[in-house]
Amino acid sequence: MSSRVDLLSDEEIVFSTTKHWLSPLRASVIPIAMLFVAWVLGAILPESDGGIGGWFISLFELVRTGLVVGGIGAIIYHVIVWRTAVFAITSLRVVRDEGLAARRTSATMLSAVTDVQTRVPFMGGRLGYGDVLVIGKGGVAAAERFLTISNPNQFRDRLMGAMSHAAPSEQPAGAAPATADPLAVLARLAELRDTGAVTSDEFEAKKAEILARV
Repeated sequence: MSSRVDLLSDEEIVFSTTKHWLSPLRASVIPIAMLFVAWVLGAILPESDGGIGGWFISLFELVRTGLVVGGIGAIIYHVIVWRTAVFAITSLRVVRDEGLAARRTSATMLSAVTDVQTRVPFMGGRLGYGDVLVIGKGGVAAAERFLTISNPNQFRDRLMGAMSHAAPSEQPAGAAPATADPLAVLARLAELRDTGAVTSDEFEAKKAEILARV
């Protein structure tokens, strides 16, 4: 499952899951409707007898063929997406990689996650699927939504645990804060920037802040 997750140096996967087997069915409502319409057309269309009526029948046959090809193609696509999607929690980030033609990837630093919510329907509680919302500073409206994944509650619990481990520990009263090597911090930030985990603007702002303390 983790083969599509590109790890940073000193990063390891804490937990990973995939889309649930019901995911392609949930995503294929429209393709299934297309196949149903094609079946209805095949059942009601008479044989072509030429003339204008035959031309219309031939046109509907083309539409029926398009519905069948499009519906089957869409279902196959959703099955492939189901088999290749991965949702992972690492020691540094929460990562999503899914899709083929319309590939959706995201990597959010654990320190940027403010809350995690699950939405599990009645059947999801019995079959082990649901949606997970990874909420950052932008709130629920800008949350990352992982739809129809397996073990959503376990994913939420492991993510919250990883967030607590990633949070900086409190310094004892009167103790001097530990000072990290500025060069090591800059190298780490550059690595995160190169992988897309942080933007260039965020990198430059943090770089200026670190250099100002040197």
